Amino acid sequence: MRTRIMWATGLGAVVFLAAVANHPVSGQERPQTPALVITAFGGKPVTYKAPRTPWGDPDLQGVWSSDDLEGVPMAVGGGRGGRGGAPGAAATAPGQAPPLYIDDQAMAARQKQITQTSTDRDDLAVSTFRWDYARRAFPQTRLIVDPPDGRLPAVKPEAQKRLMPRGTFGTGPLDTPEDFSLYERCITRGIAGSVLRVIYGNGNRIVQAPGVVAFGFEMLPDTRIFYTDGRPHIGQKIRNYLGDSRARWEGEELVVETTNLTNLTAVGVNGNGVRHSENMKITERFRRVADDVIQYQATFDDLETYERPFTVSFPLTPLVGGVLLPYECHSGNTALSLALAAERAEDKAMAEAEAQGIKRQRRGVQEGADAAAPPLIDRATGRGGSQGAAPRALTVGAATGEDTQEK
Repeated sequence: MRTRIMWATGLGAVVFLAAVANHPVSGQERPQTPALVITAFGGKPVTYKAPRTPWGDPDLQGVWSSDDLEGVPMAVGGGRGGRGGAPGAAATAPGQAPPLYIDDQAMAARQKQITQTSTDRDDLAVSTFRWDYARRAFPQTRLIVDPPDGRLPAVKPEAQKRLMPRGTFGTGPLDTPEDFSLYERCITRGIAGSVLRVIYGNGNRIVQAPGVVAFGFEMLPDTRIFYTDGRPHIGQKIRNYLGDSRARWEGEELVVETTNLTNLTAVGVNGNGVRHSENMKITERFRRVADDVIQYQATFDDLETYERPFTVSFPLTPLVGGVLLPYECHSGNTALSLALAAERAEDKAMAEAEAQGIKRQRRGVQEGADAAAPPLIDRATGRGGSQGAAPRALTVGAATGEDTQEK
């Protein structure tokens, strides 16, 4: 069940909660988070000033998407970050991190490829269901902007045991609902997993009112509330999948600080990867840098899980069509019960085979199912390839969930 907030009443309770909330979790001051890195224009200065709401705040409202980040991985050495790899990434010497941005020539080639691919997908689709895809190129080579080398900080040994389970995409056996990810259970993809680009459902809606900003997601339709009226965080004993967010305006930027998380979500695509601790602090920055671009940045600070904090930054652009489609997934659906029933049927079949003296391996969770994504066709060669998931080792891809994207 989702964690629910229990509201304390009375002046004494409010004072107590405020005092607890303002006490640092670790007893030490958190390091200052990096300033906003505007990757949308390759690090060039931005003087754009956003339009204002009737009450004077920068207007971030609209329906935005990370679709245009197709092919850009989270980290150096990470997964493919979606279909198609990272076109135009600069070649570097072994062990050397690539620059954060590609040059103008590579940028032109990337835009040409994206334009051609999106045209093909518009014109040559053969079903009513289509993956979402990029239409606009951006120059960054990865999402991580800090550490400067673009690499995901090492996951601490104890934390490596906290990989999000993958249920129907794992190896089984599946015995309880806890053998499935929160995403598979239709509960949440967490904060990072709801914004990072995946194969579809990347829409985000921002709505503002005096003293508050609402940030809603298309896939597993959670909505986060950012209060900008100066109220304190709730008490540390209250924990939520999406934490407790408080925000402030710093000129053109909306700065959001989130605490009070559980240890049940992860920082990775679709909420996969290594689950963080409940003491993680997330600092996000939103700035409208053009009529049709919002720069989004998030710093993840969890020294119980990672060797150091790290920051991702990337542009959000208007969602094609401008409408968040219904995502009909809820925690009481039949997918889990059917998957568990199939596993119990396999238990019975294994026992019957053993009683007859037959020795066989257990059927895999996906054995006999066509779970692979459609093959990709290379325009130049006409040859296809497979998008099968990478081995489940704790590589960068496993730590961020990039090797386990929904197929």
